[in-house]
This record gives sequence, structure tokens and C-alpha cells, in this order.
Amino acid sequence: MSASGGTRAIVAALAANLAIAAAKFVAFVFSGSSSMLAESVHSLADSGNQGLLLLGGKKAQREATPQHPFGYGRERYIYAFLVSIVLFTVGGMFAIYEGIDKIQHPHPIEAWYWPVGVLVFAIVAEGFSFRTAIKESNEIRGSLTWSEFIKRAKAPELPVVLLEDFGALVGLVLALGGVGLALATGNGVWDGIGTLCIGVLLILIAIVLAAETKSLLLGEAAGVEDVEKIKAALVDGDVVTRVIHMRTLHLGPEELLVAAKIAVQHDDTASEVADAINAAEARIREAVPIARVIYLEPDVFSESAAQGGTNR
Repeated sequence: MSASGGTRAIVAALAANLAIAAAKFVAFVFSGSSSMLAESVHSLADSGNQGLLLLGGKKAQREATPQHPFGYGRERYIYAFLVSIVLFTVGGMFAIYEGIDKIQHPHPIEAWYWPVGVLVFAIVAEGFSFRTAIKESNEIRGSLTWSEFIKRAKAPELPVVLLEDFGALVGLVLALGGVGLALATGNGVWDGIGTLCIGVLLILIAIVLAAETKSLLLGEAAGVEDVEKIKAALVDGDVVTRVIHMRTLHLGPEELLVAAKIAVQHDDTASEVADAINAAEARIREAVPIARVIYLEPDVFSESAAQGGTNR
């Protein structure tokens, strides 16, 4: 996995979530807080998710084979989609079930200092993980807003970690609020309400992740800036006079397929056209290094054919 894949952010999140999951479960055992149980399962699910992201990154590095000639770059998208499923089922649905059960059968929280102390520790640890993810994202985010970055990012790991860490921090605040209200009022229903809110939050985040990774799995084109760079690199003004049409497709986060029909002069020789195509490919790779698979088809441009939609 490349540095842009956010390996440091994943490892930081994994370390934080493993420690937090253990601490939350201990707090649940001593206090009986359903919020703590839901949060411990949430952190355990997040740990598994980071493991899936690391596994996907490893599998994506395999060399292309005759059966998979374009390589395994999309493995990262598949494992990111699995993360959304795990977050929905293990994290969100379990929290909703536990919250409803606690609301129906409330009981007071015992040894309050355990859940409160662990939640404060978890907020600090998740804050460190979230800070790392933000730092990694800022290196490639540019001028994009956070919502635009999550929507447009071709490498799925950083958006996944960002949303998970954000959801974890908000969930911890909800858990702390539920525990605090349960202690202040002596009514364990508040603990269940906090747990229910955590479940709804996790499901909403899982839906966002699933929608974004589904789009990547279906196959997304290059970004607008890269498309313009490729078009500019194709035309040399001599042999290649224009781009008739072009399609791009991400084979993985760091691998782009480019297929284009280019216009050449009708009296160019085959040797001149071949040289022009080779030069165009070199210019494309220089302008957009991730454009590794390029197919160019030369043709003689016809205005009437273009207007009729047959020059394809």
C-alpha cells in the first residue's frame, strides 16, 4: 500500500481501538453499563475493520495474472466495502439491540468511575488516531472540503478511517452523556438511550461508506484535473491534432486505464502514426503517472461523422 493509502493512519487507529476495546469491556464488566458494552463491540469491530483494510492493501499488491490481466488494485475497494458491512451489522445493529434491551429492562450503573474513566481515556486515544488520519489526509486533500475529499478520494482507506474515527469520537460523547445522565438521575434508561443513539450513528456512517465504496467498485473515471491533463498531453499539434473521444477508468487507487480515439492527418504514414502514439503515451505518463494502461486508436476526424455520432 502506498503512503497515500494512509497506512500510518490505519495502524494508529488499530492500536487505539484494540486498547480501547479492552478497556471498555473491563468497564462493562465492573459497571454493567450497556453503553460500555456497545462501545466495546464498536471498538472491536473497528479493529477488525482496520485489519481488513491492511489485508486489502496487501492483496492489492499482487502481480497481474492471465486471469486478472489488470491486476488486483480493486481488492482495496472490496475490503473497504466489507468494512461498511461489518460496521453496519456488528457495530450498529448490536448497539441498537442492546439499547432497546436496556430501555426495556433498565438497571442502575455500578462502579461509575470505571465507565467514566475509560470513556475519558478512549476520547484521548481516539483523538490521537483521528489527528493522525487528518494529518495523512491533509497531505493529499489539497483545496477540497472534507465532504468533497471523502466523496472524490480514489484510495478508500483514509475516508474509511476518518469516518470511523469521527463516529467513534461522537459515539464516545454519546456514551458519556448516557452514562452521566443515568448516574445523575438514577435511571438506567438514559444509558440505553445513549446506546441506541450510538447504533443509529454507526448505521448512518456505514451507509455513507457503502455508497462511496460501491461507486469505486463499479468503476470511477479519473478526476477532472487528470482528465484535462491527459487530453492536453495527447495532442501534439503535429500528427495528433485532436482527441475525438476518451474514456478513463480507475483499475485501483494508483492505477488508471486510458482509452482514446485520436485524430491524425490522412496522409500520415503508419510509421509516423506509431511514433506519435508512442510519444503521446510517454506524455500522458509524465503528466499523470498513475495512467499505466493506455490504449490509443488513431482515426481521421470527420466533422459530419462526429455530428452524427458515428465517429466512435
